[in-house]
Amino acid sequence: MVAFVFAGLCRAHALRIPLALTPCTDYRDAVHAYRWSVRLKLGLIVFAMVIALASLWYTHELVDRLRDREQSMIQLWADAQAQVARAQDRATNPHRTEWDAFERILEGGVQVDTVTETNPARLRQALSWARSMPPTGELDFILNEILEPNPFAIPAIITDSTQTEPLFWRNVSVADDLSALSPSDSAQARNQLGDHLDEMKQAFAPIPIRFRYTNPDTNSTEELTQYVFYNESGLVRELRIFPYVQLGFVGLFILVGYLGFSYVRRSEQSNLWVGMAREAAHQLGTPISSLMGWTQLLKSDSLSEANRDEAISEIENDIERLQRVANRFSDIGSMPKLKPMNVSTVIHTTAGYIRRRIPKHSQSITLSVEAPDALYARINEELFAWVLENLLKNALDAIDGDGAIKVVATVTDSVVQIDVEDTGSGIERRARTNIFRPGFSTKERGWGLGLSLAQRVIENYHGGTLQLASSTVGEGSTFRIQLPTAAAPSDPATGEA
Repeated sequence: MVAFVFAGLCRAHALRIPLALTPCTDYRDAVHAYRWSVRLKLGLIVFAMVIALASLWYTHELVDRLRDREQSMIQLWADAQAQVARAQDRATNPHRTEWDAFERILEGGVQVDTVTETNPARLRQALSWARSMPPTGELDFILNEILEPNPFAIPAIITDSTQTEPLFWRNVSVADDLSALSPSDSAQARNQLGDHLDEMKQAFAPIPIRFRYTNPDTNSTEELTQYVFYNESGLVRELRIFPYVQLGFVGLFILVGYLGFSYVRRSEQSNLWVGMAREAAHQLGTPISSLMGWTQLLKSDSLSEANRDEAISEIENDIERLQRVANRFSDIGSMPKLKPMNVSTVIHTTAGYIRRRIPKHSQSITLSVEAPDALYARINEELFAWVLENLLKNALDAIDGDGAIKVVATVTDSVVQIDVEDTGSGIERRARTNIFRPGFSTKERGWGLGLSLAQRVIENYHGGTLQLASSTVGEGSTFRIQLPTAAAPSDPATGEA
């Protein structure tokens, strides 16, 4: 018989549904749900990739804008260098003789007419040169605000016209003054400068600095060209790799989360399958034990005809019980057929079955039912009876010693309400939010499937609710079932109105 039931269990194709024993239509539904889950996963992957690409694109745009800004800064710095060089060259006074003459005039030692008649053209050139000189404050601003503080943090090297000999550098990992180093250290520093210069040549085109100066030897104007080589700042480089680092950490987090959730899901599925096997064995245990007893009794030669008829009748009852167990498992996972039935009849039948299972040494446990004669709701008799059995068995397990179990059924506001009350040990507050979670159990050898499946049967299949109405540690608990009412059927056998 166990093999027969497990053969029926093997028909379950929807492995993600606990205790799912489904017909072909449910298999197609499960396949359809699986396809949608695959599409959902692919959609989430595509969405994650879009977010990653958008992040990379936006960061790239920020880096480009920051790089353009740094190019403007380095251009300003190069222009400032050229301006200072021109100012320093122009600061060499070519009209010192004429200005000495003006000084003597101001001191009163020479008459103005004498100086102007001597060389008036030279005096006019000296005045024109003085007017063309930049204000002192402008040069001070360039030196004090742009060149000396080094506010840009952009690595740069100024070379000669051949673009090979570094003359000045900033923000590179080389000392500013090589003369203070030893010969070996100075040679190593120059090699490092050469490496930095090669990197800068590959990164950006150099910025030329052109300025004219007066050669004191020939007293002629000559042009000098130097080049500014530069590279991206450390901030830009960090921004370039930041999105990849960020995506790496996010990917690692997602991977760890996925592996963790997969492990938890596999553990829950394993517990559910083991629990299903235990539940099946538990459901089959009583009728099988009874069948074994009646079979041994039938083998007796001294068995009377009346006892033989009684044994055959009980065997038929046990076979019917096994059939109901098989039907219950077959209904779970598929949409069962509901029909208007008298809930009171199911309650009394189930309570009578549980009452006969109370151990002989625990007859001090009473089980009573308070329900009106007519209490109709749309239910599946097998599954609803199974829910009541689970609640009543849990109530029995919660009572240690004397106690009482009461089933109270009422009708309020078009709702059938069934309370299963016990005077057992109660449920601790911290465990109340988890009692309907698959795998959670307060019993030492429990698998945490009974309440989970019972809630699923009531809520998913019957459109009702199953909840813990109240519980006090040491006083007992009350579980409440609520179902929509239904009109009494005109044909109770078929459940048709």
